[in-house]
Amino acid sequence: RFLSAVAVLILGGRYLVRHLLRLVAATGIQEVFTAASLLVVLGSALLMHSVGLSMALGAFLAGVLLAESEFRHELEANIQPFKGLLLGLFFIAVGMSANIGLLGDSPMPMLLATLILLLTKGSILYLIGRLQKMGTRAARCFAFSLPQGGEFAFVLFTAATGYGLLPRNRADELILVVTLSMIATPILAMINDRWLTPWLDRSPPRPFDNIEDSHAPVIIAGFGRFGQATGRLLRVRGVAFTALDSDAAQVDLVRRFGNRAYYGDASRLDLLEAAGAARARIFVLAIDDVETSIRVAELVRKRFSHLRLIARARNRYHAHRLMDIGVDYLVREVFLSAMDVARETLAQLGADPEQARNAAETFRKHDEHTLARQQAVYHSEEQLVESARQAVQELEQLLRTDAETPVVAPTGGRS
Repeated sequence: RFLSAVAVLILGGRYLVRHLLRLVAATGIQEVFTAASLLVVLGSALLMHSVGLSMALGAFLAGVLLAESEFRHELEANIQPFKGLLLGLFFIAVGMSANIGLLGDSPMPMLLATLILLLTKGSILYLIGRLQKMGTRAARCFAFSLPQGGEFAFVLFTAATGYGLLPRNRADELILVVTLSMIATPILAMINDRWLTPWLDRSPPRPFDNIEDSHAPVIIAGFGRFGQATGRLLRVRGVAFTALDSDAAQVDLVRRFGNRAYYGDASRLDLLEAAGAARARIFVLAIDDVETSIRVAELVRKRFSHLRLIARARNRYHAHRLMDIGVDYLVREVFLSAMDVARETLAQLGADPEQARNAAETFRKHDEHTLARQQAVYHSEEQLVESARQAVQELEQLLRTDAETPVVAPTGGRS
């Protein structure tokens, strides 16, 4: 009887339910689609209940069948608003079903049983991870992330109690053990991340690379996205450069793609000397971290004053600090690309292409002028805010004037 009900549910889900969902989806009405999905779940739950099984088991099987259909992603989007609410109700029910008084009456047996559960399931998960060719660290993280008892245990214990298969007091103890294991899991994951992983996976620091060729005219400090783009253009133009990066994994990655980079800390004087800073002509500062970037800029300006310092700034504050040091050329990493996007947006909205270009160029020049003017006041938030307000008013007036100026076509063309 039980097997027949499960078979009917599985076969009906694979053939009848999918066909039904296709018909409902063809209507294009999201509410009807959601209602049909809930009808499938309720029908499966009632079918399992009618043969003496748990309604939760029926709902679970319905969810598995729906997850295997082509409508999985649409269903996920439809139930997303209910997910948080239902999850909260589930944990409220878990908390209410746990008999905390047992922990006070016999704490040691409860804690020991919880420990045995965590150790047993964690060991099995670690073994499975290793059998699946996971690395030691990945398998350990896998074991520490999922050692708790499953949520379905509450359904099974309640059902077993209802059918007289499990005494009520024993079910209460098991429910409390599973609850305690759920509480302990995030703590175990934190312990693994903060203490075990650094301690077990520690390795001697990798020595900095020996720089083979220190006669390149250009040094690039920081070989991430920004530095790599700069280096690619220099390479195709035949300009030699020495690239430095303090991230060993990043250096290994770019080397696999044929780039020449060295692992090292550009804020160290001995490394810059080994990289040929005394003989180079240009120093491109493309380091992502603001404080490290400032330290490198100060060192280069102090010890290698002959180098022309071209720097990338992450934001206006970073730009101001680099301007304090006296870089020769400064570029804000997203500013120019943002201007291109704004210009194209204006053009797509129907603005004259020439006026869109003029507006973007006016904005660029005004912003660079404002950046230089704010250099003297960026340490004072009050003065900086006042300067920004004034700059917005000036820019609005400039753009209003540009918009009122007619566009003159080139000679031989038409305006």
